[in-house]
Amino acid sequence: MFRILTCLFFLIPLQAVANGCDGDTACPLGDRSYHVLEPDGWDGETLLPVLLHFHGWARQGDVVVNHERIAGATKLRGVLLVAPNGRGKSWDFWTSDTDDVPFADRVLEDVAARYPIDPDRIYVSGYSYGGAMAWRYVCQSGNDIAALLAVAGSIRQTEDCPQAPRQVRHVHGLDDTVMEFPLGPGGDTTYPVALWKAKFDCNGATPRGDWSVKPFLTLSRVEWTDCAEGQVTLDTHPGGHFIPHGWIGWQLDELAGRTPAYP
Repeated sequence: MFRILTCLFFLIPLQAVANGCDGDTACPLGDRSYHVLEPDGWDGETLLPVLLHFHGWARQGDVVVNHERIAGATKLRGVLLVAPNGRGKSWDFWTSDTDDVPFADRVLEDVAARYPIDPDRIYVSGYSYGGAMAWRYVCQSGNDIAALLAVAGSIRQTEDCPQAPRQVRHVHGLDDTVMEFPLGPGGDTTYPVALWKAKFDCNGATPRGDWSVKPFLTLSRVEWTDCAEGQVTLDTHPGGHFIPHGWIGWQLDELAGRTPAYP
């Protein structure tokens, strides 16, 4: 996929050609569409990291580009936010045989034709059903993805993924009753990332302690850095089914090598 993106990058000038679709105005793509939101203060030329974010069930991309905990993070960090629209306001992530993975590939190709994106800094995210779709996407087409940032949604941990991103970060509430927290054998609370631990051949979970950006919600972090390839990070919290305040921005800061900040 990103061989195509690189070719597109060299065929267009560095000035963006968004063609009038930005924010609430969707970009048409065949019989489907997606939304895009530029970061604050972008000069129109600098290479842009991309956050491809899949919306939750019964939503569309316009919600994503107006969401404080998603768009509020990308706008302040120089990241281009891309939000595809799912058919029927949902996603088909259940099996590898889904039209939504090639659709997302086409979205990224179209974005690369409109904007000067950085192919080394493509992040894939999603919430709830969108979190599961983000997992499905990187499982089938993730070899060129820098990181998966998934919130409260995943696929079966027994899946055999032919591809993988360079890094995985997942957050899930222990009291989630919508996309229930997937406890492993013996009540293993690290099971939500079992698929990637196995895929990356990781050893030795390292607790990183608690952190928070709001006093009413504390997250606990575990990392796996002793892996044959890749890296896995799991954040858990005692709450339910939501995007924790500051979580997406925190991940983007760490991935960029910056001291994490809120908002």
